[in-house]
Parts: sequence; C-alpha cells; structure tokens
Amino acid sequence: MADSPSYVPPKVWKWDSENGGAFSKINRPTAGATHDKKLSVGKHPLQLHSLATPNGVKVTVMLEELLALGFEGAQYDAYLIDISEGDQFGSGFVAANPNSKIPALIDNSTSTPVRLFESGAILLHLAEKFGVLIPSDPVRRAECMSWLFWQMGSAPYLGGGFGHFYAYAPTKIEYCIDRFAMEVKRQLDVLDRHLADNRYMCGDEYSIADIAIWPWYGAVYSGAVYDAAEFLDTKSYSNLGRWAEEVSEREAVKRGRIVNRRWGPLDKQLRERHSASDFENRTQDKLEVEELK
Repeated sequence: MADSPSYVPPKVWKWDSENGGAFSKINRPTAGATHDKKLSVGKHPLQLHSLATPNGVKVTVMLEELLALGFEGAQYDAYLIDISEGDQFGSGFVAANPNSKIPALIDNSTSTPVRLFESGAILLHLAEKFGVLIPSDPVRRAECMSWLFWQMGSAPYLGGGFGHFYAYAPTKIEYCIDRFAMEVKRQLDVLDRHLADNRYMCGDEYSIADIAIWPWYGAVYSGAVYDAAEFLDTKSYSNLGRWAEEVSEREAVKRGRIVNRRWGPLDKQLRERHSASDFENRTQDKLEVEELK
C-alpha cells in the first residue's frame, strides 16, 4: 500500500496476497474452509472456540460472570482458535461460524444444538438463557440493547480502522490514522459523557452492555490494545477511566480476560479452560516453570 495521491483504483480490484501488513497471510477475499479440521468437544454443554481478543474476551467474561452468579449450567469448555495460524479456516470452525471470525459458541444444552457467532449475539443468547445481566424493565432493556448494538457497530472503526492503520498497516498513512483517530476519540467522548451520569452503561445495573464495551474501550483506555493510550490522550476521559477501572476489578473479568490467551506473561494465560480448577493449575504450572529456570 503506497501513501500516494496519484494512486488510481483499477476498474476491477485484484487481490495482492502480500499486501496486508501483519495479517497478510491469513486475510483473503473469499469465504469457506481451507482445510479439514474437526473442532474439539469437551464435557460441558457450552463449547467455546475463541481467542482472547476483545471480541473473545466478551464471551469468556460473560461466562465467568454467570458462573460467579451460581449458574452451573454456564460451565464451559474453551478451546483456542489461533487466528495467526489460520485455525479459523478449518472445516469444523467454518461450520460453527461461516464468517471465520472468533468467537463461536455451540450450545448443546437443547435438543437441537445451537450454533452462535458474532459476540453480541452470544452475549444476548446467554443473558436470555439464564435471565440475568440484561434489564427486565422494558425501558432499561431498550437502553441496554442500544448500547450493545452501538458497540457492535462502532468496533470496526476502532479495530479494523484505527487499530489497523495505527498498529498493523505496513505503511503509516497520515490521512487514514487521522481519520480513524478522530472517530475513535469521538466514540470515547460519547462514552465519557454518558458515564458522567451513570455508574454502568445502563445506570446502576451491570449488564451485557458493559461486558461488550469494556474489552474494547477499557483496553484502549489503558493502552492494552494498540498501545495508543498516550496518542489518543485517553486519560482525559476521566469518567470512562473510572468505569473501566471498576469493571477491571471484578473477579469474573480477571478470570475471563485470560481465557484463550496465548501471549504475555504466563500468569496471564489460560489457553484452554475446562473447569474452575484450571485457573489454579495454571498458577501452579507457572510456579513449576519458574522453579526450573
């Protein structure tokens, strides 16, 4: 990609497989499977296939919140889908999500298994299934749904727009970075103004709206994604920061954010999750590794 005002788009676009930056080896303009690979199946009714990107973290946080509320039916098996290796194009995953994006959830608790893709759809399914983390009052429910869909519609500007051009594109293009930085800061201002008068996204009640928004905007605020907190001056959004830090201290959030994580310190990774004891075993495994050093 060249930052040149002389570029004239061809009449018919053709894919250049080498032109895509950090993800050039896994992005392509066609759908469908590239290889046969069955999905693993665990013992629990809920089978999650994901990665701890912001969209993946939404679902693991939701599941951990449900378990914290005492819903044993929310026990789940979480299997890692390594998108850098093209796992999302395996035949089993494509059958679960024809869009080849994480996360994908299979709910086997019903007579006919339910496949779910798109993180917002998964959050809504789980909230309705267990009857929690979504307001019952029609007015507040409508508010919650609006913020949930706001996040789903806004994230492409944040991740696919700003994140791509600021952090991943092979060439830093001023116009693209400026265009999407402006939009991201507008979104941060939307949240900051709203949270000036609300503890959570839907008032005093923690909900799937918070669970959807925090992995993206909380991570941008702290610099955990794109390392752009200083560039975006996120500290100036004090109401957003108060909310982001409060949500980050929830025990279910601390657990959910590390499930299907394959980078960073060992004590912040749990590549697969099959029971609550996996969190403690992960800590013990880390200690054993350090003792061998």
